[in-house]
Amino acid sequence: MIIVLRRDATEEQVGHLVATIRGWGLTTHVSRGTERTIIGVIGDERAIRSKPLEAIPGVESVMAVLKPYKLASLEFQPERTRIRIPAVKPGGAPVEIGGPSVVVVAGPCSVENRDMLFDMARVIRGAGAKLLRAGAFKPRTSPYAFQGLGVEGLRYLAEVRAEVGIPIITEVMDTRDVEMIAEVADILQIGARNMQNFNLLKAVGRCRKPVLLKRALAGTIEELLMSAEYILSEGNREVIVCERGIRTFEKATRNTLDISAVPVIRRESHLPVFVDPSHGTGVWPLVAPMALAAVAAGADGIMVEVHPNPEQALSDGPQALLPKTFEKMMKDLQAVAQAVGRTL
Repeated sequence: MIIVLRRDATEEQVGHLVATIRGWGLTTHVSRGTERTIIGVIGDERAIRSKPLEAIPGVESVMAVLKPYKLASLEFQPERTRIRIPAVKPGGAPVEIGGPSVVVVAGPCSVENRDMLFDMARVIRGAGAKLLRAGAFKPRTSPYAFQGLGVEGLRYLAEVRAEVGIPIITEVMDTRDVEMIAEVADILQIGARNMQNFNLLKAVGRCRKPVLLKRALAGTIEELLMSAEYILSEGNREVIVCERGIRTFEKATRNTLDISAVPVIRRESHLPVFVDPSHGTGVWPLVAPMALAAVAAGADGIMVEVHPNPEQALSDGPQALLPKTFEKMMKDLQAVAQAVGRTL
């Protein structure tokens, strides 16, 4: 349920209304926009349907939220969510996600060794990327494939974050690792295979670090937003959803990158939307064209894999860009971003 307040509603009236609703055993989320203040009511609405809400001072109207994902819906919060990643080093610039700038996240699929990680961090930062991505813990289809360096890789990420001064995004796979990874990462990633790992979603929801949630291989957009709802319902409002390709009958690409998901999600939800064209296509020549398409479609961020020697990569080499190809893509992205009224 959404309660729209009058333009002249006072803070005292807002406080009285919030206290009244909580007294009925429900929780509230107050969203203050430039024109209106809106209060979202969360819980069993049967406890409130018979209450004379319109009679409470400051209330203009009451509406039901029809979407199954209440907190993630644009009905619930008409203002788009913006997430601010603080600067890593004193004097550095913070990163804003969900604003006018398109944020590029780049790096190797896995943390393979310390030297390569440092080299790639400097390369992508020099080309204009705002965050470094690399997996210390890797979920793989085959149990015999490289699973990541684990805690050792996490230590390398902490070192590169401190020395290069670039924020880090890395994947968390286990509820037991959330706190440990949150000490290093600026954004926690939930991979496609864990999109409906509800215990993990709840755990990162209780952690006060931004979360990037990837769409599952066969997940619908509604299921993606319902998974985001799990995180939001635990109190973490800083959630990014990421389109990374879905499984279809097509075999020319690793997955089918659903670019239409970007405007659909923006129509349905206030959450920032990222696109991962590396996993979405699985072949490096298609990564840059699909990254450009994603920005044109309205994506708030792009996530790509970059490796100095894809032939030697321990995971996902066929979809990794060489540094020089990444630098060319960044220049092209700048042009597309400007064409649609955004910056890079």
